[in-house]
Formats: sequence, structure tokens, C-alpha cells
Amino acid sequence: MSGPRVLVTGATGFVGEALIFRLLRDKVFTPVAAVRGETRLSGLCPVVAFDLEGDRALPSLERVEVVIHCAARVHVMNDVAADPLQEFRRINVEGSVRLARHAASAGVRRFIFISSIKVNGEMTLPGQPFSADDRPAPVDPYGVSKWEAEEQLMQVGKETGMEIVVIRPPLIYGPGVKANFFNMMRWLERRVPLPLGAINNQRSLVAIGNLVDLITVCIRHPAATGQVFLVSDGEDLSTSQLLRRMAVALSVKSYLLPVPSWLLSSAASLLGRRALAQRLCGSLQVDIGKTRSVLGWSPVITVERALRQTAGHHDSRLQR
Repeated sequence: MSGPRVLVTGATGFVGEALIFRLLRDKVFTPVAAVRGETRLSGLCPVVAFDLEGDRALPSLERVEVVIHCAARVHVMNDVAADPLQEFRRINVEGSVRLARHAASAGVRRFIFISSIKVNGEMTLPGQPFSADDRPAPVDPYGVSKWEAEEQLMQVGKETGMEIVVIRPPLIYGPGVKANFFNMMRWLERRVPLPLGAINNQRSLVAIGNLVDLITVCIRHPAATGQVFLVSDGEDLSTSQLLRRMAVALSVKSYLLPVPSWLLSSAASLLGRRALAQRLCGSLQVDIGKTRSVLGWSPVITVERALRQTAGHHDSRLQR
């Protein structure tokens, strides 16, 4: 392989691995996978050891032009850490800054940080989406750690001259998705009646293909330097719409009961599941106008196509 070397941390994760395969397909850059352990990427591209938790595991950056930092301690529903915020700060802030200073000292030109829309907050009013230049308002420890990492990385950029770019995605889905999106598909496949047929919220999502495409644009675009970008599919859906369209992609019938959202929220609060109710019933929209205007970027994959790709991969995995 030839072309400028681009190091991707978290290369075994959902975003990192998809990005590596996109770079391999495009053959413009040489991807370098930074991983903690075994990976199926061995033999496909250069692989280096990396761990966010210590100086001894900083990756080799020989001839690396750009670092794309996807690795992180991710948001978890039931965190068992004694001090979750401190644990998020140790990994997502201190580890990211350590990596960035290492990159700057090695002569890396640009550092792209995959952050989170949780930096902006947890919810929006319908028709009042978050924008890239809004005042950050993170609520949970994960969001706080991502915001603090953004701030400190920008400071590293000012001190060293290394170009910093930040991308804040909302919920990411696509082939191989896990967690709540995967559970949603299993519910639909099992014909489970879901009390989610009357939810009129609006939520922005981003297909993995759209996120990866934006990242590749940010590798070289001169206007990306020092900027924060939001990303989405450009089409917002209610929870009810998402379930119905996912059912179509899976070729199954959906069974959605029209339970009022206020009743769902009340029941969830009584059961101690307020956060789940917020994700199912509340709105979270993002405005990608700045991303479009500054970078000339638009989503390359429609929601319909992305849902079909997700469903197709899900079906093939279950048939193995």
C-alpha cells in the first residue's frame, strides 16, 4: 500500500473498523490500525499496539500524517465504577490528550477527534436542533468527558500547531450495530408488541457509511482545521417511524401499540427507567448546515438504503 499514512485508534470498534475498510477500499491513504489486542485487520493493513490507559502503550507514529481518534470509554447504561466521571476523565480526557501530545511531537499534521452529540446535551425541542456552535451542555459523565477532551485537544492544537478537527455524531447505526439498535431489530423479528406506536418525537441518526464518509473528507479538507462538525443522515425520524421502516427493511410486520408518550414516560419513571423513556420519547435533532456549507459535504447514503444494509447484515449473521 502507498499514500499518506492515517492512524485509526479503536480500529476494532464499530466506527474504527468501518473506517479502516473504507480507507482500504479507496486506496488513497494507507490506514494503520491502532488496537489493544487481536484483530482481523492483521494482514490487511499495518497494525500497531495502543491503549488509552498508559504511556507505555502509545502507538508508533512513524510516517503518520493524520490520527483519527475513535477509541474511548463509551457511555454505559449501568456504570459500576465507584466514580464514573473520574473514570471517563482518566480514559477519554487524559488518554486523548496524552495521545495528541505524542502525535504532535511525532510531527502528525492533523488530529481528528470523534466526540459525541452528548456534548451538546441530551434533548432538543422539536424543530430546535442542536448546532455545532451552540454552547455545550453535557449532562452525563460521558458527555462531560468528551467536552473536556475537546477543549483540551483544541488547546494542544494552539500550543503545537497540530490541526484539530472534532466530529460529534448522534446515534450511529449500520451493518454490525449492537446495543439498543440491535435489540430493536430482535424485538421486531420476534413480533413483540411494542407500546411505541404513538410517539411523535424527532431524532437524528447517522448511518455508519455517512459518518465514515465525513471523516474521510475531514482528513484533508483545509477548512476543517479547528472546527467542530455535527453529522447526521439529513432526515429525522420519530421512534415510531424508525421502527416501522426498520420492520420493512427486515421484511417483518411491526406490532406497535398506540400508547401515549406521557403514559410511557410516567410508567418508565415509576420503574426507574427515566433515561430509557427519554431516548424513546424525547427529541434530539442536529443541524448539519455548518458541515454542508464549510465542507461541501452531504450524506451519501439515504436512510432507506442504510436500513436495508443494516437489516441485510443482521439476517446474514443470524443465518451463520
